[in-house]
Amino acid sequence: MINKERLLHKFLEYVQIDSESGNEKAMGEQLVKDLTALGLEVHTDQAGTKCGSNGFNVYARLKGTLAGEPLIYSSHMDTVVPGVGVKPQIKDGIIYSDGTTVLGGDDKSGIAAIMEALTTIKENGLPCHTVEVAFSIGEETGMLGAKNMDYNWFTAKKAVVLDHGGEIGNMVNRGPGQLKLFATVIGRAAHAGLAPEKGISAIQVAAKGIAQMQLLRIDEETTCNIGTFKSIGATNIVPAKAEIIGEIRSRNLDKLNAHANSLVHCLQKACDEAGATLECELRTNYSSFNVPEDDPFLQRLTKVYEALGCPVEIEAGGGGSDANIFALHGITPIIVSTGMTNVHTTQELLKISDLEKAGEFVFGLMTRE
Repeated sequence: MINKERLLHKFLEYVQIDSESGNEKAMGEQLVKDLTALGLEVHTDQAGTKCGSNGFNVYARLKGTLAGEPLIYSSHMDTVVPGVGVKPQIKDGIIYSDGTTVLGGDDKSGIAAIMEALTTIKENGLPCHTVEVAFSIGEETGMLGAKNMDYNWFTAKKAVVLDHGGEIGNMVNRGPGQLKLFATVIGRAAHAGLAPEKGISAIQVAAKGIAQMQLLRIDEETTCNIGTFKSIGATNIVPAKAEIIGEIRSRNLDKLNAHANSLVHCLQKACDEAGATLECELRTNYSSFNVPEDDPFLQRLTKVYEALGCPVEIEAGGGGSDANIFALHGITPIIVSTGMTNVHTTQELLKISDLEKAGEFVFGLMTRE
């Protein structure tokens, strides 16, 4: 039912609009223009001023006539670097960049699929469920747009997030939450050659604390990593300060909190033994989500894929996306594939057939009774 030629044309148009994270204004303006031309209710916000972007989140609503829950359809506008001057190439039914930039299928393939489904519905006057659209900025730099969305604008309590790779039919129904650890160990400076015994080495204390931590793979749903260990000073001075930044991810909230507390305990114990001081903060970056496989929402999506002949694969995610922020605000998310491959690299590609299937899936979900 969708217009495959128009879908491809729109995708190629969108990827040629520069929209690296922080520079999404032109892409947002184009989406506002396109959504307005379709006659949808369109809304923007001031998220960019809060997160260092010249852009804004774009919202739209199409009130439907079919019974059933309204859904949010979400994709992000921003791309990773290098994403300026994308020149899409097509060879043997596959879309590439010219090798000097990313393609931008992450996540403009999702945007194009949503826009084509809406266009098909409007031009043919087709009945549909109520559709709410959320196109975000700053996803690649920490879901900044989603963290600054106007959640009071939405009426829907479930979201389909088109931001995943792999075969069409792949769905992520559970993802980890993440806590960030920011710690500073404060020791005591002293001359390292004349009176080192008068000092307390912040590096030594911090290293002892880290050595006691359980890091990397904790279990099948929990990971932990220290990414920053910094202490800059002269070699003839016992270092008085060391800074540590780490993260804990888990799909289990109890495990997430428990492991975070264990990291703090290791550092505090090392500080207490050496007479150093610990300054520490645990900060929630995003929330976990888990949609059971027998949930009606997941089954609704599964039926659309089955009608298209797409094998369904349900899996757990390991990273963060706008879906986690939706979950934090009480909106149940499921992440679905658009077929994007080799994302975040200059070898990124997208099969035209997968783009078409993604468009057909969105159209089917919007219109299936």
